[in-house]
Amino acid sequence: MSVIRPAFTAERAQSARPQPTDLTYQAASARDRAADWLLYAQKPDGHWVGELEGDTILESEYILLMAFLGRELDSDCLKASASIASQVLANGGWCIHPGGKPDISASVKAYFALKLTGTSPDEPFMQASKKVILGLGGAHSCNSFTRFYLALLGQLTYDSCPSVPPEIMLLPRWFPVHLGEMSSWTRTIVVPLAIVSACKPLRSLPEEKGIVELFLENPQTARWPAKPTKGLVSWTNFFLGVDATYKRFEPLLKATGIRKRGLDRSLAWMRERFADSDGLGAIFPPMIYTILALDCLGVPRDSEEMVWAHKQLDDLKVKDGDLTWLQPCVSPVWDTALSLNALSEAGLGANDQAVEAAGDWLLGREVRREGDWADRISGIEPGGWVFEYNNAFYPDTDDTAMVLMALSRTGLAQKAKYQASVKRGIDWLVAMQDNNGGWAAFDRGINREFLEKVPFADHNAMLDPCCPDITARVLEALAPHGMVQGDPLADKAIEFLRSRQESFGAWIGRWGVNYIYGTWQVLAGLHACGVSPKDPMVRRAAEWLESVQQASGAWGEGCESYEDKNMAGIGTATASQTAWALLGLISAGRANCEAASAGAKWLTETQENGTWNEEPFTGTGFPKVFYLKYHYYRHYFPLMALGRWLTAVKASP
Repeated sequence: MSVIRPAFTAERAQSARPQPTDLTYQAASARDRAADWLLYAQKPDGHWVGELEGDTILESEYILLMAFLGRELDSDCLKASASIASQVLANGGWCIHPGGKPDISASVKAYFALKLTGTSPDEPFMQASKKVILGLGGAHSCNSFTRFYLALLGQLTYDSCPSVPPEIMLLPRWFPVHLGEMSSWTRTIVVPLAIVSACKPLRSLPEEKGIVELFLENPQTARWPAKPTKGLVSWTNFFLGVDATYKRFEPLLKATGIRKRGLDRSLAWMRERFADSDGLGAIFPPMIYTILALDCLGVPRDSEEMVWAHKQLDDLKVKDGDLTWLQPCVSPVWDTALSLNALSEAGLGANDQAVEAAGDWLLGREVRREGDWADRISGIEPGGWVFEYNNAFYPDTDDTAMVLMALSRTGLAQKAKYQASVKRGIDWLVAMQDNNGGWAAFDRGINREFLEKVPFADHNAMLDPCCPDITARVLEALAPHGMVQGDPLADKAIEFLRSRQESFGAWIGRWGVNYIYGTWQVLAGLHACGVSPKDPMVRRAAEWLESVQQASGAWGEGCESYEDKNMAGIGTATASQTAWALLGLISAGRANCEAASAGAKWLTETQENGTWNEEPFTGTGFPKVFYLKYHYYRHYFPLMALGRWLTAVKASP
């Protein structure tokens, strides 16, 4: 329980209320209860952080790492194994989001992790899972990153893995295939993985611990990780040829000393980015590869550096009785900024103790060192915010925009101690605008599409292109500071959004599921910078939101819509997506429409104990590959939506 502030609703008890049967009264009561819930969830130092949930690949990869280190029977491995077993699908296999179909890579890793930790392959669910895996093409059909885990533990050869050359670190900046042309998260994965790829570490397992039964052919037969395309000329064929040539001449690189230079440069790059960070990139995959890379290069397993690397993984663990699972990272800055935005819609402002504490916490999290973003931008003073507690090389536009909005809407931005940070954040965001008018997450200009054909790029995240949801959020954040329609930069961003609207009226959501998320955010950004509700793109988007509303008054959309646009706006009703749709309609000037009232009513009636329940994943890591469940999405977005709807309705004539 927070020690910052007493119950919130009491101070409203004496205010005049309509009759209890009135929807606005019920919505106001639900808003106040939600504000209470959120205030009691606040940490004593002022911040919020909810659990960030992924799928079983996190537990599986943790166990596979620990198996390489000979520790697969550690207590947390056994508890992670129990967590994996609890999520097997009814007919076998494992999915990457609730309600999804079996995924080959997730299923192979889960099966392998369970077998390593003592689960018998004769168990009915293991037999069923083996059948599913073989039906999906067997373990040879796994993605590149899964192949490295299998090679690490001797289940296939490194020749069946794509080459990740550490020599890439020696290439000149002008070279087309350069580390600086990859997304920030790919950089943090590629550098330690390049060390692993070059050193080819191996733990040989007893035959009974292996997974030969999951292959349709001899697993020790080298097989390309990607198939050539038809015809001779394509980027896929080119990079496959480069991969084959590199493998042939790899011994020469070792003999000439070029390999050692690449490894030394890779290690130095990693160590530089350990500073002021909760692990390399502060996300799970690079943390795993960091431990493997350090081990490959002879760093003692009991050294201070290795203990630090393991601690970053340990800090991601969530434990509940006999189960342990891992978060892909943590989201305190994001959760704190969104909580402040939500509470501002409930009437809390700069002089409120809880708001002040959260603002001070955010102020202390401003990034003040140059990160990878400076590779493309010069003359800008470092500023901005990250997603996690510490990740100094990787501030992002999304969190920076959300923090600026929180400071503005609560009135904190007007206080003297915040103004320098706000200015730096604004300047940094403006500098991050791409030439096409949009914004990406971590860098600008990371858009060389041919790099997506590199063999190890099958994680669908090689690039960091501009996207509608972040572009609109930046517009929403900068609008109070003068970036509105008529400003050249704002106009360029508006045209970017106009060009990205789908034919059916929605916008894709890069960082949230999916078209409901993107459409809400774009409508909010357009409204903030002064685009009229009568604008055709606004009208079409609002009409689309109304068209996909469910009979209950709610909205929902599944992760399947990334694979099939026909599924846009279709799925299990959720509190977060209903809130997004309601916020979108309000931004489109339709707070008084029947659809908006029905959405507010659904949120009001489904609230339980001051909050909402939500099982589906509504967050997106990498579309089609990795999805997320933010455990506070079910709370602060409905609070925000109800508060904003009440304000809009009361302001209506």
